[in-house]
Amino acid sequence: MPSIFSYQSAEVDWCEDNFKRSAVIAEYYNTDGTSLFSVLLLTPLKFLVLEGAELPRACVRMELCHLQLSLLLAGVFSMYFHMTLSYVGQLLDELSILWTLAVAYSFWYPQVYFPKCIKTRRHFFWLTGITTVVSTLMSFIKPTLNAYALNCIAFHLLYLTWRELKKCNDQRVHRMAAVMVMWWALAITSWISDRWLCWLWQAINFPYFHSFWHVLIALSLLYCCPLVIYFDVSYEMPSFKPKLEYWPSDSWPVVVPYVALEQPHKQC
Repeated sequence: MPSIFSYQSAEVDWCEDNFKRSAVIAEYYNTDGTSLFSVLLLTPLKFLVLEGAELPRACVRMELCHLQLSLLLAGVFSMYFHMTLSYVGQLLDELSILWTLAVAYSFWYPQVYFPKCIKTRRHFFWLTGITTVVSTLMSFIKPTLNAYALNCIAFHLLYLTWRELKKCNDQRVHRMAAVMVMWWALAITSWISDRWLCWLWQAINFPYFHSFWHVLIALSLLYCCPLVIYFDVSYEMPSFKPKLEYWPSDSWPVVVPYVALEQPHKQC
C-alpha cells in the first residue's frame, strides 16, 4: 500500500501531463500557476496593509495579516500538491482554502446577516470555528468532493455581494464588483473545463486550464479583498467614508485596488 505522502497517491489528477517538464514536479505548469497566484495576490495585500489608505491599524492590520498568512499557506500547500500529487498534498491544498474562508468569514461576515441566535462577533467566531472543525473532519470522507464543495461557497459570497450592492449607489463599487465577477467567471470556467473537458484539451495538446484557474482566481480575489474591506468599514466604522481607489492611477491598464478613507481620525 503506497504511503499517503507518495507521489501520485492523491485521488485527484488534473489534466496536465505528469512529469513532462520535470522529473521531480508532477504538474509543472500547475505548480508555476500557484506560485504566480502568490505573487499576484500576496504582494498587493501587503501593499494594502502598509501603503494603502490609512485604515485604523489596531482594527484592520491584524485581520489582514491573518488573511495574508492563510493565503500564503494555501499557496504553499497548493504548490506541494501539484508538485507531488500526494494524498496529503491534496488534503492540505483543500483544507488550507477552507481555513482561509473561515478566517475571512470570522472577521468580515456582516453582523446584519448573523443567525438570530448569534448576538456578538465573539459568538460568531465560535460558530465559525465549530463549523470549520466539522467540515475539516468531513473532508476526509470523500476527498474528491472537497473541491466541488469549496467552489460552491463562491455562490454564497456572490449572493452576499449582490445584497450589499443593492444598498450601495456608488458606481465605482459596482464596477469593481463586476470586474471581480468577470475574473471569477473566467476562473471557474477554466476549472470546470480542465475537470470535465480534459479529453478535448489533451487531444489538441493544451491541457493547461487548471494553471489558468490559479492566476484568474488570484485576480478575482485581488478585487474581492478591498471590496470586502469597503463593506466592513461601512458597517464597523460608519464615521469613516470609505472609497475605492486604484494604484498607481485609474488610467493605468494594470492597477491594484485599495480602500481610501476620507476621515481617518477616529481611533478603534
